[in-house]
Amino acid sequence: MSYVVTGLSPAPFRALFGQSDAALAEAGVIRMTADKKPGFPCRVSLEDAEPGETLLLLNHEHLDADTPYRGRHAIFVREADRPAARFENEIPEQLRIRLLSVRAFDAQGMMRDAEVAEGTELESLITRFFADPQAAFLQVHNARRGCYAARIERS
Repeated sequence: MSYVVTGLSPAPFRALFGQSDAALAEAGVIRMTADKKPGFPCRVSLEDAEPGETLLLLNHEHLDADTPYRGRHAIFVREADRPAARFENEIPEQLRIRLLSVRAFDAQGMMRDAEVAEGTELESLITRFFADPQAAFLQVHNARRGCYAARIERS
């Protein structure tokens, strides 16, 4: 099964980079400095930030479908302009080392299946979920804190 794991586009976040803490607070965003690795997972690069790097903690709509599964949650984005990550037939280390909640959705945004598993089991879940021809995409979340982590599509 061929698949692609993608990070978020940096475009919606660029206007926040370099803003004052007061301006960020008005937008409901908090600037944080990574003090350990792992611990601050960037949703654009799909890498954990290095200690000393700044990130923005903000609320992000990860599923904008007009269904009961529409969802928003907190995410970290490095305060640096980086391209969106793209991993073809490869699981990023950031996902491999965490307990994950993986959810399969159809093209309308209705959930078809879900599972909680260690990141080392993600590839087998991808194969299992995409065996369902109605599964259009997968969303991966950190199981413990619930944060959106990445999107997986068939390649």
